[in-house]
Amino acid sequence: MSASRRSGATDEIGPEGPEPDRGGPQGQGGPGGQDASGPVDGAGSDLLAALLDGMDAALCAFDAHGDVTHWNREAERILGWSAAEAVGRHGFAGWAVRSADAEEVERRLMSAMHAPGRQVHEFALVTKDGRRVLVRTQSAAVRGPDGSPAGVYCAFSEVHAQIDLERSIALSEALFEDASWGVVLVDADLRPAVVNAHAARAFGTGRTAALGRPLGELLSQGVEELESALAHVLAEGAPPAPAEIWVGVRTPEGERRRCWRSGFVRLSSPLAEEPVPLGVAWLFADVTDAKHAEQEASLLRFRANQLHRAVHVAAECEDPLDAATAHLDFALAGFADHALIDRVSGGAPPGDGADDTPVRLMRVAATPATGSGPSVLTGRSGLPVRYDEGHPALQCVERAGSVRADAGTVPAERAQEWAVTRQWPPETVHALCTPLRSRGRTLGVLTFLRGSTRAPFDRGDTAHAEDVAAHVAAALDLAESTRPEKRA
Repeated sequence: MSASRRSGATDEIGPEGPEPDRGGPQGQGGPGGQDASGPVDGAGSDLLAALLDGMDAALCAFDAHGDVTHWNREAERILGWSAAEAVGRHGFAGWAVRSADAEEVERRLMSAMHAPGRQVHEFALVTKDGRRVLVRTQSAAVRGPDGSPAGVYCAFSEVHAQIDLERSIALSEALFEDASWGVVLVDADLRPAVVNAHAARAFGTGRTAALGRPLGELLSQGVEELESALAHVLAEGAPPAPAEIWVGVRTPEGERRRCWRSGFVRLSSPLAEEPVPLGVAWLFADVTDAKHAEQEASLLRFRANQLHRAVHVAAECEDPLDAATAHLDFALAGFADHALIDRVSGGAPPGDGADDTPVRLMRVAATPATGSGPSVLTGRSGLPVRYDEGHPALQCVERAGSVRADAGTVPAERAQEWAVTRQWPPETVHALCTPLRSRGRTLGVLTFLRGSTRAPFDRGDTAHAEDVAAHVAAALDLAESTRPEKRA
């Protein structure tokens, strides 16, 4: 069957088409079509027939008398009636709709011929094999050359398909307007093509400002990991689980370090015969606060376990000084590179009822005792450590409180000089001095040292150091009380 026969009088559906042809069951050959738009060559008829048959929606048309003039391939797929069987019939009565519903359906369809705009209806139509199909129709009038109604065209689709389409559109709009997580459509060049409001706020830009820009202009860190993930999704498809990616977001106030839990979905064109990747849908949520809380909880658990183990080991030590160094060995794990114990020698420290005698500190223990650190004094020699005035350890004793010190952002040579001047290992960059207090007295100073590969000490580190210092101070106090001269 030719395309022109399948689609009927193809020159009668345009908005300015003539009154439909009444010349035959297929609606072809009447003079009306020739008078309104001139002769239609075979190429034009074939093109229009191809367009009608290529539509995703079913389409039929009726002339002013209610006879079917057009019937495309999608209508045939849904209802099973071919164009040869449909074109030329009067309405849907007796074949595409139940007899009880025929009058109501015809009235509602043909009413569109005298109404402005489009009308939307839902009908239960009958397929060729007798099944009922609920369809949603959009119908509108076809006007003749003089503007008078010449017929009606009706586009329809199965309701469930229409509802699926509407749900997809509604979901897309909701994701890009109201979603509480970031949604970014990334094209095949790994550049943002669509950005929702939440993602724009996360990037610190407007929704249009981020479009088409390389990710490296929006993020200062984590770009390589993110682009690698996007390229993998384009090539292989979505990963089985979300990924947590740490990124640095460029903002006018500076870089913000954030952790985004990200999911990826590959987008393919539904119109292509073979899947053609259009890009990647990247959905992410900011979990930075949760990750920090998780890391902090894990760190606290580890430190509590270390303290617990140190207490049990120290309890088995006969020498209280061995118990003190046992606490240092357990405290160093994951916390610092070196630890020093300096005991107050000579006069009592300020605040303990002493006079103005300068405070002197004597090295009791250092761990780990390596050749790269200062000399390890046992304390029996009575020689003080050569700390200059204003040394952080001396400040710690004078204040009876913790003191933090850093080399700052100086060159490596200056940092080494800074450490050596303070009698610390040359690689030291960060220091934390905590007083050793027992029975209301300052017995000495516990110093933790870190190299350049570690972060500076923070308040949480200070609290942990003070917990360790309490156990070390108790061991030192016990050692003082059990010395032979004390017992004598």
